[in-house]
Amino acid sequence: ADFLDIGGESTRPGAEPVSVAEEQDRVLPVIEGLLAAGVEVPISIDTRNAAAARAAFAAGARLFNDVSALSHDPDSLTFAAESGATVCLMHALGDPRTMQDDPTYRHVLIDIFGYLEDRVAACLNAGISRDRIIIDPGLGFGKTLRHNVNILAGLSAFQGLGVPVLVGASRKGFIGKLSGEAVAANRVPGSVAAALIAAGQGAQIIRAHDVAETRQALTVWTAANGLWDI
Repeated sequence: ADFLDIGGESTRPGAEPVSVAEEQDRVLPVIEGLLAAGVEVPISIDTRNAAAARAAFAAGARLFNDVSALSHDPDSLTFAAESGATVCLMHALGDPRTMQDDPTYRHVLIDIFGYLEDRVAACLNAGISRDRIIIDPGLGFGKTLRHNVNILAGLSAFQGLGVPVLVGASRKGFIGKLSGEAVAANRVPGSVAAALIAAGQGAQIIRAHDVAETRQALTVWTAANGLWDI
């Protein structure tokens, strides 16, 4: 893995929020332990809360990955600008508790593109430079099966925002619906397939649970597409 993403609050569909204190109690020992063990890759904090991000950065995190695109906490934009953090802005339709209750779009790609375009603009206006911004269309976050497939198929559209695109399809429910696999840990083949589709659409970052399998597949894909000097 090129970096590690650490989160202490589940944002899966139907998940209940946890307190910021509990979130910090979960993530800080992990970040501190990784750094104490000599992990050299950058650490990302996956949180919607500025206080949790601030504590994680004090412990050694360097990337602020927010499923609300820095909109959940009014202090998040300020912290991100002042800290010099790289930020990942993800699209989600509503709160995790209700986001799968009949999610509706006029046009899923256009709507998500517009939302992320607005959030990128908010970051730029807050003093966060474009080279510190990543976007994520948020597969599985307030999307039906058809929405997720359409996003994956049309992912290249998001290159128009002029910042790196992160895709997190790994083990998600839409893969289970397509394949009939109810157990998330058994969705590795589908997850790898989604990663290769994302790479073919120009995604620069793949968020994965099964790192070795995904890395191996991407290495072969990259070589076969002439993007790697063998």
